[in-house]
Amino acid sequence: MSRDQWAAIQHGDESYAGSPSWAIFLDAVRNLFPFDFVIPTHQGRAAERILFSIISDPSKTIPSNTHFDTTRANIEFTGARAVDLVIAEGKDPKSRHPFKGNIDVVALKKLIHDVGRENIPVVMLTITNNSGGGQPVSLQNIRETRKVCDEFQIPLFIDSCRFAENAWFIKQRESGQQDREVADIVREIASLADGMTMSAKKDPLGNIGGWLACNDKELANKARTMLILTEGFPTYGGLAGRDLEALAVGLSEAVSHDYLKYRIASTTYLGEALAAMGIPVVLPIGGHAVYIDARELLPQVPPLQYPGESVAVALYELGGVRGTEIGTVMFGLQPDGTEIPASNDLVRLAIPRRTYTQSHVDYVIEVCEKLKEVAKDLGGYRITSEPTSLRHFTATFEPLN
Repeated sequence: MSRDQWAAIQHGDESYAGSPSWAIFLDAVRNLFPFDFVIPTHQGRAAERILFSIISDPSKTIPSNTHFDTTRANIEFTGARAVDLVIAEGKDPKSRHPFKGNIDVVALKKLIHDVGRENIPVVMLTITNNSGGGQPVSLQNIRETRKVCDEFQIPLFIDSCRFAENAWFIKQRESGQQDREVADIVREIASLADGMTMSAKKDPLGNIGGWLACNDKELANKARTMLILTEGFPTYGGLAGRDLEALAVGLSEAVSHDYLKYRIASTTYLGEALAAMGIPVVLPIGGHAVYIDARELLPQVPPLQYPGESVAVALYELGGVRGTEIGTVMFGLQPDGTEIPASNDLVRLAIPRRTYTQSHVDYVIEVCEKLKEVAKDLGGYRITSEPTSLRHFTATFEPLN
């Protein structure tokens, strides 16, 4: 966090109810996301759990461009079906489409016709598309999705964890947006939605926190009841006053053009270096992370032997670089217990915000050079223990060779 965020922590008021820190947090959220009701939570997945416990059941289908892992798990925990409808370019790591995170609007309309609008309680858009390589969603695509939702009277919710990075890509890549402030683009995105979930450990630059926001009073009342049962009072939701104040400052810093320019340049520097040395990565380089295409790097390892895990282990053994698999371990296990390969097997190298120097990133590049040298000799893994949901958090593995 920044010096100003650390200073704000000292200003935090820990009153159980009526804390002025809540008012400061609420004003900061509504400055960018002017929803009628804002419900704080201790983390983004708590906001997801509250939302889907209210709107979802086994008869429901919830589409998205690509659901992130906790979003999908919280949907499936209710018995509902989570469906990914990212555009075709979003499934191709080599495609240089500028907005590979876009939802396929034609496929969305077809799904609504197939299952019935009454069985779709909400359409979700994840910005940026984390599981798809940190790829952004265009403003035009959000507008088109809004039109579909209006046509069928379905609410549109934004999974907004990387909202600032997504708005920066819109400013850089989308026609007619170059002269706009990032904050104004964020506000337009919010105006096109009926609600949002947020993990504030991402773009709001916090160490903890999140929220659920919406314009539906009935939904908000139900969410507050669930919040009190499981998170805390409606003005803190499991957060300390100091957390609320740090997030309020972080929200203003997150839309700074100077910050975003440096942030995206750092990621691009790493990604282009890996691409130049012949390591396959998701293109174009996304926002918060570089994604190695482990399936292409290790063609000798079948998807069900988890090439992403193999690459992640090798990076750690070679140089202490910790990445995470986003592939068949994360998404291959189906609700009925069967397993299928994910659409891609990626390894995410997420860059901590305002932490690494160029020399740190150069070291990661050197470790990746070693990875390329040994890639042909790497084998697969098998799972030795796993939970029934979100297995990638706590599963254990052993090498097959």
